[in-house]
Amino acid sequence: MPLEIRHLRTIEAVAQFGSLAAAAQRLHLTQSALSHQLRGLEAEYGVSLLDRERGAQLRLSPAGERLLALAREVLPLLRQTQEELRRLAAGSSGRLRIAVECHTCFDWLTPAMDRFREEWPAVEMDLLSGFQDPLPLLQSGQADLAILAAPENAVAGICIHPLFRYEVVGLVSPRHPLAERDFLLPEDFLEETLISYPVEDRRLDLLRDFLLPAGVQPWRRRHAELTVIILQLVASGQGVAALPAWAVGSYGEKGYVRALPLGPEGLWQTLHAATTAAQAVLPHMQAFLAEVRRGVTANLTGVEPWQEA
Repeated sequence: MPLEIRHLRTIEAVAQFGSLAAAAQRLHLTQSALSHQLRGLEAEYGVSLLDRERGAQLRLSPAGERLLALAREVLPLLRQTQEELRRLAAGSSGRLRIAVECHTCFDWLTPAMDRFREEWPAVEMDLLSGFQDPLPLLQSGQADLAILAAPENAVAGICIHPLFRYEVVGLVSPRHPLAERDFLLPEDFLEETLISYPVEDRRLDLLRDFLLPAGVQPWRRRHAELTVIILQLVASGQGVAALPAWAVGSYGEKGYVRALPLGPEGLWQTLHAATTAAQAVLPHMQAFLAEVRRGVTANLTGVEPWQEA
């Protein structure tokens, strides 16, 4: 008779109630079946599990105490795992590791995560650091959700979820001659120093969808890791930049920088999330994507709901 989980439950109940009858009732067994189970274990291992020589109150023998120690170590972990599996099946638990490509996404992502935690406290959440291409992290199982500014070709097994549309605005110092314009054109950047994040051109909205299609390359390039540094450099007249309208914040409100549309219609982009096909159907994933779409469009400047064309 190999040692099984049911044996650990039996020895735990016997220790708790001090009676075979009470332990059997707790385990929904007959007293005869419980006694048979204990006798089988004793015969298998050649030990006595109960000390039957000390009066009416059942006590565990040293071998029984050892088995009880194992039960107290294993059974709580088993019960915890069973509960986690039930929550997973019900969609109330899970893990959400988010890889971010967009430098400015933390302005809305962190509040969205905070709101989500209030409704889904059992979901373990984490942000993966760095701004590398997040798709390989998703494909390798290191991330559960990736935020993408501009997904490229379709990837097998990866689902793309449009989140919302956002406006990219040009930024100049209030003292710059372009500050009086109603909007900026690609040729306005020809003689300028463009301040941007140190990423590939294909990951910069301004270059990919506004300047390069018009055959325009800025006269000079300068890189900055942080959004606040880009804003400070523009405010001090050291160059021009382009950022999502939501990222301009107090720098625009206080007149430190001037935000201008890119082109007469403005430059609008769609932000996407990516998941594996298996993750896409999980209730907590669907709830998080819905929270992002609902909360971001209600609270950010220059954002509107995504609508399928």
